Amino acid sequence: MAVCLASMAVYSDRRRMIRILVADDEHLIRDAIAGLLDLEDGFEVVGRAASGDEALAAGVRGFLPKTVSSRTFAQVVRNVAAGGRYVDPELAAEAISAGDSPLSPREADILALARDGAPVDEIARRVSLSRRTVRNHLASAIAKLDAANRHEAARIAAGHGWI
Repeated sequence: MAVCLASMAVYSDRRRMIRILVADDEHLIRDAIAGLLDLEDGFEVVGRAASGDEALAAGVRGFLPKTVSSRTFAQVVRNVAAGGRYVDPELAAEAISAGDSPLSPREADILALARDGAPVDEIARRVSLSRRTVRNHLASAIAKLDAANRHEAARIAAGHGWI
């Protein structure tokens, strides 16, 4: 998962602050990056997200991989804060090669809940569908992704950024 940055300049105490949203699917990495950024003068972490989708709802304008150097990281943060956008070329290539999701929106929702380990009964309750309908959606997603089971299907879909 990339580190996603969303920022806008605000003025506080006559200083220009760069406000940042850090997104990563790993809680420890997300907190570590946020903690390091909070130590930097001029940076303020104002939000955290567990997925790229959450970051897009927050208006993210920059995507960086975790492997980026600290120098590049700081440069990109400042460029995004100045109104620019940044998408790491490797991340862009991966997104393009993944293609469109073969899953219907309902299959993706149900598979996302299954990824978290929720049993069929709970998924059915959460999406207001019958257990049988949930099983049908799971079976369809498994078949579309050529997976052995719903857990593998969820891993495949998450790996491609479809859930």
